[in-house]
Parts: sequence; structure tokens; C-alpha cells
Amino acid sequence: MNLSLLDPFAALKEYPEHLTHTLSFGHSVFVRYSEHGDYLASGLASGTILIIDNDTKSVIRRLKGHTRPIQSICWSSDGRYILSSSRDWKCLVWDLESSTVTRKFNFNGPIWNSQFNPQNHEEFIVSLYDDIPKFVDASSKIYDLQDTKVLVSAFHPNGELIFTGTNKGMVSIISRKSLDVLYTQKLTSSSIKNIVFSSDGAKVAINSSDRIIRQISLPDFSQDQSTWQLETEHKYQDLVNRLQWNSILFSSNAEHIIAAAFGSTHDIYVWETSMGSLIKILEGPKEELVDIEWNFQKCIICATGLDSGTIYVWSVVVPQKWSALAPDFVEIEQNIDYVEKEDEFDVVPDDELNQKQLDEEDDMIDIISREPVDARGFELKTSFVIPIEYEDNDLSNLQVF
Repeated sequence: MNLSLLDPFAALKEYPEHLTHTLSFGHSVFVRYSEHGDYLASGLASGTILIIDNDTKSVIRRLKGHTRPIQSICWSSDGRYILSSSRDWKCLVWDLESSTVTRKFNFNGPIWNSQFNPQNHEEFIVSLYDDIPKFVDASSKIYDLQDTKVLVSAFHPNGELIFTGTNKGMVSIISRKSLDVLYTQKLTSSSIKNIVFSSDGAKVAINSSDRIIRQISLPDFSQDQSTWQLETEHKYQDLVNRLQWNSILFSSNAEHIIAAAFGSTHDIYVWETSMGSLIKILEGPKEELVDIEWNFQKCIICATGLDSGTIYVWSVVVPQKWSALAPDFVEIEQNIDYVEKEDEFDVVPDDELNQKQLDEEDDMIDIISREPVDARGFELKTSFVIPIEYEDNDLSNLQVF
């Protein structure tokens, strides 16, 4: 499609509404977009990780290091490194410059999730199923985060705090520097399954097995710890069907939150976070959606199907805007005879030209300098470009629809 024909304001929607295409590259069980939304990492049930180019929808890298299904994937902020965990009880750090494993860790139990420090990709945390979570520093030393078994852990966007959730509904806040527990609060009596933060770090959403997603306003962590309090702003749930939720995410500006339901329901629920009301249900395929991901830069939501392993993609359908080429453009339903205007192709002497047009011809137009932000308000930064391995031809069995 000609880019000059696209309406730039049509892509400024907060969330996509249409299921536009599917990707079938093996049986995908986990998906994550890079920080800038250029690449999608798809973890397969076989343990392979595929790097998919978002523009061409083709596989450009295939990472083989795990022997069991992928459990979690995390990108570094610069898009060069990937942290992967699998059901083979291993965590691997990949350098996409060379597609090699730079760090490898074996743990003594199943891994629930792992995550890079948002401010330092040399540090990460690992949540072990029904065990003590681990912190790995830049020197590859492994430390216990606390003496309590947890299900899930996550870094706060500032990189200085770590949140953990237990199967008893307890949430703890831990200092990254000292690894001391700074604060603990009981939010529910059920197991905590997911902890996700808004991009500004002001809100956190906690998904628990009691079928409720709690949106919590976070305190000012620069204040004394005695003043901290996790206040629940809204609770999201389906009171009719009593659904559990597989995966949850905030939008880029934290104005919306989405969730994929557990069981036979194959839709994605969208709530707005100011009032806590349900505003949209994205209709999906005829299978349960396990993991969901939101590409903020491209306004794309994707999810993996439980049975088929297909990646389903919702995106914004941008209409063509022909008036971008000609302001007086008129769309017609059938051919008509064009009548040339009397002076349309007449040669006008320079001395008769409009003086304003002559002045505008002398204006210098800057076509080199880059804008600081794009049309959606995201800061434009130089992202890492993954080298393409053209000699990798063993992808003939992969299909895209």
C-alpha cells in the first residue's frame, strides 16, 4: 500500500478492533514484542524461539537451546538480548547479534517466569514454582530474594523494586540493592498468577485465581515505608460466567487493560481504567487464548491459541486517503469523460505568478532531521536491527496466512 495514501490519524486509536491475520509458525505457546515493536519473539512447544519481523511477517531468526516448551520470554530495552525460560528448568540469555547463548542457568525446579531488570539487562529475576525466587546479578551470582515461596515476581519499571506474589495472596516489595523485604500486604486469599505494571509505574494489575483482576494505585516509593499502602482502585471480573484469566496487560498510557479468559471463551476483554468499565470484547478464534501481547508502537494485539498454537493478530485497519495526493480529489463510481479546464495547462509567465508562491519557493525544507516523537506520541529512538541470516532455508514448512 502506498504510504502517502494512508490517513495518519486513523492509526491513533487506543486499541485495535479487528482480527486481521494469523501466523502459523509451529505451535506457539508464548509471544513477546520487542521494546520498539519491530520484532515478535514466539516461543514454541518444541523449545525453539522464532524471531518474526513485524513488517514482513517472516521468520528471520530461529534460536535452539531449550528442549521443552517455552515458559517465558523477556526482551532487553535495547532489543538486542532475550531472556528465555522453559519447562526444562533452564534460563538462557541470547545475544541476537550472533544468535548465541551468552549466559546459561540450570535451576532445581520448574520455572514460572523470568524477567530482565528494565534498567539493566545483566540482572534478572526467576520465579520458581512453589519455591524461593532467585535474583541473578551481572556477575552471574544467584541470590534468594526472600525466604518465602512465591508463584510470580516482577520488576517495577524503575528497576529498583521487585514485586512478588504467593499462593496465599500475599504481595511483597523487595529492594533490588539490599534484597530486603520492604513491605508486605495481603490482597486476596487466592493464588496470585500475574503481576503487570503500567509503563509509568503508577499502577499495577494483579491477576489471581479468585477470578478477579485488581487494579492497584501504587504509593510514592520515595516516601517513608510506613506510609506505603496498596490501594485497590478497581476490580475486573465477569460476574455472569465467572471466568478466570490467563493473561493481562496495560495499554501504553494505562488507560486500558486487556485480559484473555481461561476455558472455552476465545475473546479478549478490554476495560478502561479510569471508571473500571468494560468497553469492548475483541472477538477471537474458536479456541482458548493462552498468552496475549500488545505492540504499543504499531497498535497491534496478538495472542496464541491453546489447541493449534496459531498466533492471532488484531490490528488497526487504516483506510486509504486519496485526498493526501490531491485535495480536490473526488471518488467516482464509474468512468466519465474528463473536460479540460480552459487554463489548466497554460504556460504562465513568471511575472504573472503569485508573489506568495515565489516566496515559498525560497523556503528551506528540512528532510534530514528526525522528529523526536511519532504520530502516537512515542519517543523515536534508534533500535537494534537484527542481522538476517539469508542462508537459513530450513523454514519451508512454516506458513503465514
